[in-house]
Amino acid sequence: MRAKRARQQPVTVDYQGLAQLRYLLRQFAVFSESAARRAGLTAQQHQALLAVLGFPGTGRVTVGALAERLGLRPHSAVGLVDRLVARQFLRRSHGARDRRQVWVDVTPRARGLLRRLSRVHRDELRRVAPLLRALLRRLGTRPGPRRRPRPS
Repeated sequence: MRAKRARQQPVTVDYQGLAQLRYLLRQFAVFSESAARRAGLTAQQHQALLAVLGFPGTGRVTVGALAERLGLRPHSAVGLVDRLVARQFLRRSHGARDRRQVWVDVTPRARGLLRRLSRVHRDELRRVAPLLRALLRRLGTRPGPRRRPRPS
């Protein structure tokens, strides 16, 4: 039992690299939250607008899919959508076949705001990209534990 447990432990762990990665990700999150606040949005509202506009496919999303994308319960997503509709950032429509299905899409006003926010986010990402690339390369090339295939 003891030998089996020892084999499962990582051979090398780059704690500094992992800590640095979390630090850089948190710094970007703080930057993003601050940029959203300056634009008059909460971080969650910014994330919701971005999730709707960036959702694959038709450019609109159901409230349920938005909730899943944001890691929210459906009723919390409904409240968020209500607030964004009230501020004229989202439009709500019902499904043609199933009126219970609620779709949301961004308004032209939200598109303009997201365009400006995305520009400053891209600039910040360009600034930190070399640090992230080097760190990810370093973390990806560290030898990890060798796992033996389990017998069938």
